[in-house]
Amino acid sequence: MGLIEKMIKARGGDRRSREKILKAQRKRLLALVRTAREKSPFYRKLYAGIPDDPSLADLPPVSKPELMAHFDDVLTDRSITMERIDRFTQNLDNIGRMIDDKYLIFKTSGSTGNPAVVLYDRPNIDVASAVAAFRTFARKEDLRKFLKHGKKTAGVFADYGFYLACGMSRYLQLKMPRQNAKITVDVNAPEADIIKQLNEFQPSMLSGYPSNLSLLADLKELNIHPDVVITGGELLTDDIRAKLERRFGCYVQTHYSCTEGGEIACECEEKHLHINEDWVIVEPVNSAGEPVPCGEMSDKVLLTNLSNHIQPFIRYELTDRIIVHDEKCGCGRTTRWLEIEGRTDDILEFDHGVRIAPMSLYKILEEVKAIRRFQLIQRAPDRLELRMVSDDPAGAFAQAKHDLQEFFAGKGLTVDVILSEQTPQADKISGKFKHVCKDFA
Repeated sequence: MGLIEKMIKARGGDRRSREKILKAQRKRLLALVRTAREKSPFYRKLYAGIPDDPSLADLPPVSKPELMAHFDDVLTDRSITMERIDRFTQNLDNIGRMIDDKYLIFKTSGSTGNPAVVLYDRPNIDVASAVAAFRTFARKEDLRKFLKHGKKTAGVFADYGFYLACGMSRYLQLKMPRQNAKITVDVNAPEADIIKQLNEFQPSMLSGYPSNLSLLADLKELNIHPDVVITGGELLTDDIRAKLERRFGCYVQTHYSCTEGGEIACECEEKHLHINEDWVIVEPVNSAGEPVPCGEMSDKVLLTNLSNHIQPFIRYELTDRIIVHDEKCGCGRTTRWLEIEGRTDDILEFDHGVRIAPMSLYKILEEVKAIRRFQLIQRAPDRLELRMVSDDPAGAFAQAKHDLQEFFAGKGLTVDVILSEQTPQADKISGKFKHVCKDFA
């Protein structure tokens, strides 16, 4: 199936009957399982003894640590190895370029555990492009204005490393070098630089992390008039949605995605996140891995990406807590929709009223390779405590402290960073985990 056919199917795929959606889902699942069994040593062993025509429940769940520990054997292309990927990704000029002219490479540490390395082949990229083209916009009028104004898109994300946002952006820029309709603005650049780039570019679509966009909205020097704002990476709260709508005078929406699963759910005009059920399977489960009924909060999610055949993610465990709804939606889409308990890290405030969005600090620490898990706690306006798990604590902390203090120096701040004797932990009352939080009066 080529890109054009995928785009045609994506255009109305979420409005077909439930029977047709589930039929397409089942067909793609069986094809994915067949590929995994035939070409992946990891899955061949894991699926030994399961039926030829398995139900979803027949397939054992998998976790990120498990897939990363057996990375080479998980892949269905035996010529690609972690060793080759490590060499390829050492050169940052390879961001957005395909290894062997076949696969894009993305990295993410996610919310827990070791970093994940994720490969996208061309069919997977085509699905992502088709879904983005026809399901990203909640309202048709916003899509029309976006097309009329040249599809100018500005993403305020981490503009370094092999992250999905900047990697896919650069891939498109390299693929279509004459089109200057898309820029990525580094979320950690000085505010003056961010303002200058956005004011000069005048995007029709503005995208970024909600907490960062909330801070940008306070800058009077920012003079842009986007047709739509689309957030991601964090929970879009009602307060931030309303603030962004007032500031930019346009519709504000969000979506639910991850590097391993792609575009999981797209928002409609009813503000419901509709699952792209023709291309992903979302299973809400409790802590024991048992199914959770519609309308009830899950403890985690089992995700199956039906379009990735190079690196199968089949019943892949995510730590997100969601509620899946099967009630009919007024927008006309027939797919189920969900609510997600998203990341709710704190915006930190330092001396002189300087505020820093949590994602900026998250991305700095995510780049310290020796850190396997972290939590940054603000204990005073000029003091941070770092909790972490690392095989090289001294080296990891030294680099983390240097990178954080270099970042703060660029903001005109002097901030002490101390190493905690404790490991990262969830709140003892709520049970929620925050990577970046404030804990002082």
